[in-house]
Amino acid sequence: MGIFEKVTKGLGLGKEMNIEEYMNSVEMENVDVLHQAADFYIKPVALESEADVHVIFDELKAKNIILLNVSPMQRQTNKLKQIIDNIKAHITKINGDIARIDNDKILLTPTKVKIVKSKGRK
Repeated sequence: MGIFEKVTKGLGLGKEMNIEEYMNSVEMENVDVLHQAADFYIKPVALESEADVHVIFDELKAKNIILLNVSPMQRQTNKLKQIIDNIKAHITKINGDIARIDNDKILLTPTKVKIVKSKGRK
């Protein structure tokens, strides 16, 4: 069971509801589910240019987790590889972590937050 399926099940959503449709409706209503500020956030960031790297580094410094969408730069493979190498070096320097979720998404964590990368644990 994938992470999105677990989240969907945890939210009480059945297969008949599209998770993207649900998330868009929540965003459209501007609903703050927790009704209070959090210490840290999981933030989606679209990598559209090299300038976005500074945004990523600032978010990691603020101890936020980044869900990085690299699809806007997929056609610029050399530039994308260079940027990802720069991000990896920074992640290593700050003792964070990085993991590929799929072809378009990469998970980045701040200092002292590690990603379990094995498929299953017993």
